[in-house]
Amino acid sequence: MIDSDGKQIGIMPLKEAMRISEERGLDLVEVAPNSNPPVCRIMNYGKYKYQQSKRIQEARKHQTIIQVKEVKVRPRTEEHDFQFKLRHVKRFLSEGNKVKISILFRGREIAHPEFGREMLNRFLEEVKDLMVLEQAPRLEGRNMVMIIAPKS
Repeated sequence: MIDSDGKQIGIMPLKEAMRISEERGLDLVEVAPNSNPPVCRIMNYGKYKYQQSKRIQEARKHQTIIQVKEVKVRPRTEEHDFQFKLRHVKRFLSEGNKVKISILFRGREIAHPEFGREMLNRFLEEVKDLMVLEQAPRLEGRNMVMIIAPKS
């Protein structure tokens, strides 16, 4: 049995341990049931649960949730539209999100995947100081996909 201060009291019968914990107005909690003899601790269990939930809440507050934002373009996208999409990519990276850039091929455009690869390379060139390449450009069916992550 362990005291509320963390000192070992020793081995004693369950009734005796229950009596001591009730005298102090605390709870008797079984800490290690599989050991021989089982280890119990005198503590305020309600306070312990409260502190544990606060610790979890504090850890959740400090963790960052990374989302994957997607930008879709076509292989023959004009300059103004490209710049518009580029601003979105830069904003997503600055917010700390990953970005999935998809080139959508329609009809006979798939016969020239090099146009899509050129566009993805252009995106890479424009944002090379903000990002880390997570997945290199690759063709998935009629789409060419690349994933970039922000620099930490």
